[in-house]
Amino acid sequence: MEANARDILTKSARIVEAPIGTIGYREGGACGAYVMRLAGQSRVYKMSSSGREILLYRVAAGETCVITTTCLLGNSNYPASTIVEEPIKDIIIPTAAFNQLMLDSAIFRRFVMTNYGALISDLIVLLDEVAFHSLDARLAKLLLDAGSATISRTHQLIADELGTAREVVSRQLKRFEQKGWVELGRGHIELSDRKALEQMTRSALN
Repeated sequence: MEANARDILTKSARIVEAPIGTIGYREGGACGAYVMRLAGQSRVYKMSSSGREILLYRVAAGETCVITTTCLLGNSNYPASTIVEEPIKDIIIPTAAFNQLMLDSAIFRRFVMTNYGALISDLIVLLDEVAFHSLDARLAKLLLDAGSATISRTHQLIADELGTAREVVSRQLKRFEQKGWVELGRGHIELSDRKALEQMTRSALN
């Protein structure tokens, strides 16, 4: 990175840590800094007027937040909210320093826009899933993406991530159980037939 850009980062950037449950920003709030995630994870979500939550995406280690970048570039307020799911450690670059780096540093500018483009692509994938895929296929994909045969997640949390009601998720999971694809327990789900779930998600894409 250019010498002047390093000087700006040295003087302005700071490291911030936050525990589980911390609200990073709220919908309608002003954006005050660019964030680069060093460790931990948070989820970014949108809340409907009826109080229903839909997951937009998660920000994990090595990633940045596309909504934060959008707000900084467009000088707008946050259109969503975020909460910490795993203790986080972030590099925070104040707005003034971010704007100066975008003007002065080709390296920093390329880093920001490359990450921004990748995250926008992820959001388009999410919109495609919500608009064109059935709930059962989206639920199957969510279970598979958990990366474990045992998923410790309540029906309400799954409903929040899919942007639907808990009762709808519970009914669909019960159908999966009746087919022998999952086993339901209190606060956890066991994947019994991963191949069947994978087949459902593949069929939805074809």
